[in-house]
Amino acid sequence: MRQAGLVNWQAHQLASSMIHPGITTAEIDAAVESFFGEQGVIPLFKGVPGKVPFPAVTCMSLNDEIVHGIPGDRQLAEGDILSIDTGCKKNGWCADSAVTHAVGKVGSEVARLLDVTEETLLLALELMGKCSRWSEVAGEMEAYVKDAGFTVVECFVGHGIGREMHQEPQVPNYVSRDLRRRSDFRLEPGLVIAVEPMVNVGTKEVRSLSDHWTVATKDGKPSAHFEHTIAITESGPLALTAGPNGELSRQDAQRAANTQVK
Repeated sequence: MRQAGLVNWQAHQLASSMIHPGITTAEIDAAVESFFGEQGVIPLFKGVPGKVPFPAVTCMSLNDEIVHGIPGDRQLAEGDILSIDTGCKKNGWCADSAVTHAVGKVGSEVARLLDVTEETLLLALELMGKCSRWSEVAGEMEAYVKDAGFTVVECFVGHGIGREMHQEPQVPNYVSRDLRRRSDFRLEPGLVIAVEPMVNVGTKEVRSLSDHWTVATKDGKPSAHFEHTIAITESGPLALTAGPNGELSRQDAQRAANTQVK
């Protein structure tokens, strides 16, 4: 899974390098699909069943779109934010990760939204090495988002991952009565989960678009999404979709890119 995670990290690096005003999300998706082909991995998203099969190897969700956006011909514009979610399977094992990018300069509230959402994911990774049950982590994630003045999306959650992309357990980013009573799980070696906070500026309520896949905020305000595939090992949590030197964040990835350029 770490091998698949490294390919996924490289795919995100490629996508990030292409983001600028004027490019289309379809162009970025095509580049990621070509890269996956070169690496000999299986894209996890393309062909996923639904009312219509998902048509791309990435989910590209713009601005108020939360998840499952379909790449298309719309050109990115200065001030947009773009959430890129993708996954691959290598030698029978899966990895899944997501990053939200600013397109050029964005407003201060949107910039803080991206920071808080990514910080929530990094907080979860840290707490997974200290807490014994997922509900403890989820409660801290939820509190961090609410303290920042944002809301946690509740109708989509993370998931177990291994031989298949979606496995048990479900991994919410908030604490519900059901999680406390019946659906909580222990954080112990051997567990691998995709942790993916989705955070909105406004309401947590969502709406589905007519393409049968894209889900957006009900009030049209921006949303951000970050995700890592994380394993619990004997020595603590390990982000399987981090970079080759353990790069976890957008800042880490940018430093890695700058080093490669030099």
